[in-house]
Amino acid sequence: MKLGDGVEQAIHCVTVLASLPGDGLLSAASLAELHGVSTSYLLKHLQMLSGADIVRTVPGPRGGYRLARPPEKISLLDIVLAVEGPEPAFRCKEIRQRGPDPLPPEYFSAPCQINAAMLRAERAWRNELRSVTISDLIAEVAAADDGAIAARGCAFLATHLRQPKPDPSSKT
Repeated sequence: MKLGDGVEQAIHCVTVLASLPGDGLLSAASLAELHGVSTSYLLKHLQMLSGADIVRTVPGPRGGYRLARPPEKISLLDIVLAVEGPEPAFRCKEIRQRGPDPLPPEYFSAPCQINAAMLRAERAWRNELRSVTISDLIAEVAAADDGAIAARGCAFLATHLRQPKPDPSSKT
């Protein structure tokens, strides 16, 4: 199975957004810069994540992205499905019924065993991705970090973190 580059980019972006304080935001350009990827390509994936209610978009010149739900409520499967779609990786075309001199349909009443095996593998793969949350990944990285990863993240946020402009019509 091959997943597109957007899956990796989306997972990394969601992980970074999980580290934002309070109502902090990051622009798509900042996220793209941090990961050394194309902003326009990343925007497409951020829109998919927004449509799946994984990230929230705050519009405007001081806008950006933040998580739409807590990191412990976002699984790797949520992100993969947002970017790649819900279709199974393997889609049986029943080629066993084609070709020269095909057998009659009664020979194909049982499901294709290749398809059945692939669907079992897909269920196992999806269950594993469903069991890993963004907060799990953050904890694993933190446990292995000698401080360099945290320092890089703090330095990045110090220059790129955005705070939305307060709404003058709201009373605080």
